[in-house]
Amino acid sequence: MKLKFLKKYTICLLGAALLACSTESVPEKNPNLEYVSYEVNVTDQVLDREQYYSKLQGFWLGTCIANWTGLVTEMDKIGNIGEIQTGAFYTREDWGQPDQPSIWGQGVPSTLSPTIDFVFADEDSLWGADDDTDIEYIYQELLLRNQTSFLTGEQIREGWLRHIRAEEENYLWVSNQKALDLMNAGLIPPATGDPANNPEYEMIDAQLTTEIFGLYAPGRPDIALKMAHLPIQTTARKESEWISNFYVTLFSLALATDTSLPLKDQLFWMAEQAKKELPQDSYPLHMYEFVKAKYEEGIPWEQARDSVYYRYQVNQMDGYDLTSSNLYCNACFAAGINFAASLVSYFYGEGDLIETLKIGSLAGWDSDNPTATWGGLIGFMIGKEGVEKTFGRKFSNRFHIHRTRVGFEGDGIDTFENMAKKGIWIVDRVIQDEMKGGIDLKENRWYIPK
Repeated sequence: MKLKFLKKYTICLLGAALLACSTESVPEKNPNLEYVSYEVNVTDQVLDREQYYSKLQGFWLGTCIANWTGLVTEMDKIGNIGEIQTGAFYTREDWGQPDQPSIWGQGVPSTLSPTIDFVFADEDSLWGADDDTDIEYIYQELLLRNQTSFLTGEQIREGWLRHIRAEEENYLWVSNQKALDLMNAGLIPPATGDPANNPEYEMIDAQLTTEIFGLYAPGRPDIALKMAHLPIQTTARKESEWISNFYVTLFSLALATDTSLPLKDQLFWMAEQAKKELPQDSYPLHMYEFVKAKYEEGIPWEQARDSVYYRYQVNQMDGYDLTSSNLYCNACFAAGINFAASLVSYFYGEGDLIETLKIGSLAGWDSDNPTATWGGLIGFMIGKEGVEKTFGRKFSNRFHIHRTRVGFEGDGIDTFENMAKKGIWIVDRVIQDEMKGGIDLKENRWYIPK
């Protein structure tokens, strides 16, 4: 399905020099980084900087496809507890069938697609920013603007206040919105995510805003987690923070796998490593083990999803007790339930991008968030060309950040090439300054000490 409503932005492209349909190679150097000489060691890991450039484009493209596809079913199905009841969950048979209204749809199905199907932006249109992409976009800009690998609380606050509207519609919800309110009241991160100040800290937001930090420290989750620590604590604590650490670790490990293995095996290995970020006896770790066990039993993904619902929202097991809090929509966008739902699509998708996004879209709850996460991760691992090959078509490479945010150059219209270039420049700094590695601009290679 074509993302028709984005067409209205196409006129903005005329005269925007930034948006020439670029296929250029990654620019030689970050103009704000002093590159130093490096003596290569035979034990260094060697990474192709040009290939990483394509992978970062795949991350943004995969995230956008998954984000907008997942929005079709967002909050259509959240279970039958409390005042809001949505009937039986979707199954695989519902793919391609008419979309049902979300909990706030007032009886009207999604305007993105009349049926549950993929949502695409054609080459002559634009991808719109959404909450699964726009804060990460801001963090990337802040890292470059401040010429650093580690943002301070003051820098985060300045960036949020500069680029996010204080008034509605500002496309913020729950923990993110409360954090912005606290920033406007003068608080500085990490105080904005402290449960004493932010009662929404258990909600899903940190997952949406920080995964990209894993890509800035390839193969070094310790550095990625250090970079992401304050951005995560801007909105999250405890379980929601641990879950975000899991995602950041996954993304950092995407280049630490044995690439001779099938993508499924690489993803499963990454997950086993990332689960070490989940404390013993925490409900996120129990969720991980529970969903993986269901997959290994060989039962259908729908049955695994239903088991998640009954175990955690109906029976409140493993310490997950949000149902008893009587929150709006039974905390349908809490970090916990969405983490469990995301693992269903992760394991059952088995590395197949299309299957993963279908399951993620049909699994229920805040369905655009797990799909966007896995679309970005798998999109990164297979690169832009791999995403296009998977779907057998070309997509728009243009991104409209001003759909949701403000204050960027070029009327807020960017390209995935330009966004990937900025990501490369950040990785340059991280490899040189934090990993004590080297950059060969002539050969377009990174050298990372083991």
